[in-house]
Amino acid sequence: MKNKEITRKLNEIAELLEKQAANPFRSNAYRRAARTLEDLAEPVSDLIESKGVSGLIELPGIGEGIARSIIEYVRTGRMSRLESLRGGQDPVALFEQIPGVGTKLAHRLIEILHIDSLEALEMAVHNNRLQQVPGFSKKKIEMVELWLTHILGYRHPRSQARGPIAEPPVDLILQIDRLYRKKADEGELPKISPKRFNPDGKAWLPVMHMTRKKWHFTGLFSNTQRAHELERTGDWVVIFFYDDLHHEGQHTVVTETRGSLIGKRVVRGRESECWEHYKHAPKKQAENAQ
Repeated sequence: MKNKEITRKLNEIAELLEKQAANPFRSNAYRRAARTLEDLAEPVSDLIESKGVSGLIELPGIGEGIARSIIEYVRTGRMSRLESLRGGQDPVALFEQIPGVGTKLAHRLIEILHIDSLEALEMAVHNNRLQQVPGFSKKKIEMVELWLTHILGYRHPRSQARGPIAEPPVDLILQIDRLYRKKADEGELPKISPKRFNPDGKAWLPVMHMTRKKWHFTGLFSNTQRAHELERTGDWVVIFFYDDLHHEGQHTVVTETRGSLIGKRVVRGRESECWEHYKHAPKKQAENAQ
């Protein structure tokens, strides 16, 4: 039964990507993975327990990123990537599953780092951003890391040694943010009906898929409880990014309301890099004008 459930979810991801005009490379990858699971003779849960993520990757058409989504569903009953595309993920409930992370810490994660997926949390751990969140001691961070490894499986570039996980530079993220807000303002983007905070089922949330410099991006306005409370649903832009192995990361871009970057668009969790970006921006503009 689990194989059929996961097959349906992978096909739904592919359908959503197609409807939202994403790169066909991505939707085709999910359809290939779905066909593989459909033909699998044994329960996928048994394969995961015996061989882990490497057992899934050995199957035709299943890369590491999709394998991690399958493992997440088998072990938690959730598939964050699908929920994100639906615009219906409850990040508090997602993070509350983590041992030692209750409601209070889950809210801090969201408010400080503006993340709402397990892979984005994994990236925050390995790129030393989780340390910014009060209440996450070194011991608790290690516990979170171990839990994420169990739920998502290893990430291949880190399987031998711990180190930062690759992610797009802030100038590229800010470029995607500008393009998304411009296209949304001009009515050029398809709109989805988010599952949360949308009792009338209205299709109001613009979504943009774009590929730049070997990264695949998905942009949409934040539909979190906090964004609604602060009336920032037209300002906070959530940008998901994927590499060719379908590894997922996520950042939220906001208009800064305090400090030296007030009024600037800032990538939450990477404020120091944004400061450097704006510090050198006038020089780059002058060079480009020559």
